Amino acid sequence: MGMTSSTRFPFCDMKRDFSVRGLSNCSLSCCINALLQSFAATPELQKVLSRWQPSKESDVYNVPLELKRALEAMKDHSQARPHQRFLECLHYNHICRLTQHDADEVFHAILNLIQKQMSDQQIAAEITNLFKIEVEGRSRCLECENVHRVPTFFLRLPLHLHDGENTLEDCLKMFFESQKLEGSEAFYCVRCERKTPTDQGQKLVSLPSILCIHLKRFRSNRDFTKKLNTKVSFPETINMAEMLPEERSKASESMYRLYAVIVHSGTAMTGHYTAYIYSKESKWCYVDDSNVTQVCWETVQETYGGQGRFSGTAYMLLYRTLSSEAAQESLRRS
Repeated sequence: MGMTSSTRFPFCDMKRDFSVRGLSNCSLSCCINALLQSFAATPELQKVLSRWQPSKESDVYNVPLELKRALEAMKDHSQARPHQRFLECLHYNHICRLTQHDADEVFHAILNLIQKQMSDQQIAAEITNLFKIEVEGRSRCLECENVHRVPTFFLRLPLHLHDGENTLEDCLKMFFESQKLEGSEAFYCVRCERKTPTDQGQKLVSLPSILCIHLKRFRSNRDFTKKLNTKVSFPETINMAEMLPEERSKASESMYRLYAVIVHSGTAMTGHYTAYIYSKESKWCYVDDSNVTQVCWETVQETYGGQGRFSGTAYMLLYRTLSSEAAQESLRRS
């Protein structure tokens, strides 16, 4: 979005060999900059991309190809704008420059374009599976007990927020909580052959190695959209089996560690995106376009919200399984 870079943290000239590097803001690119920082902090994604050998016929505006190149170029601190071609590629694919974007929508669009444009569909499926949260929609007739099941999946969990204070655990439970539908909202039962009172909800089927969570802070009311600055607290590590005890049997990959927070500052109509990244050096960094500052966990917690109208609030959270975290740590040391 379109605000200038935040001055909340002083500029810190990181060492050249530090893994997190800033990205210049090119034509309101702060949203994509923040997302690129989260992708750069996801070596699981880069490992899959590195195995892909694009065909010579790959389109010049191929999103997975330019993403692969951008993530590789970000490791080279001598390149002033390693994301320039990626931004141009997204613009060609209708994620336009000089336009305010929603980080969740762009995240979803990039993953969908990878599926559409990657020549090796097996590798494309592996990328999807890194983020794929499988669920089963269930509608249970309260008269005949017939259950209608619809399998589906999400690439991120879209969590609704209460107007008051929230915890991540509360939001997750609310997402999987069933609700009773009756009257005009009653569901058609094929066994009863009419609309009947229904218990409707979602059941977890499987969790991915990268768990992306979208805190739905933008709420539309007719033609007006407002941002919820309400407080949402979240921990550095989560145990999904404990947070969702009813889904315990499905949460085989249950222990996760936070490694990226996409932050939005401002209002629903105008604002600025930044990111907190947990680096390879096991340090939290605040990345505001080209500025990178080392911070502590207590600073990340300030993005919970519940403060001023223009304060930075967490909008997307990326967690990885601790088993994946251990594998990445082993890779670094080898």
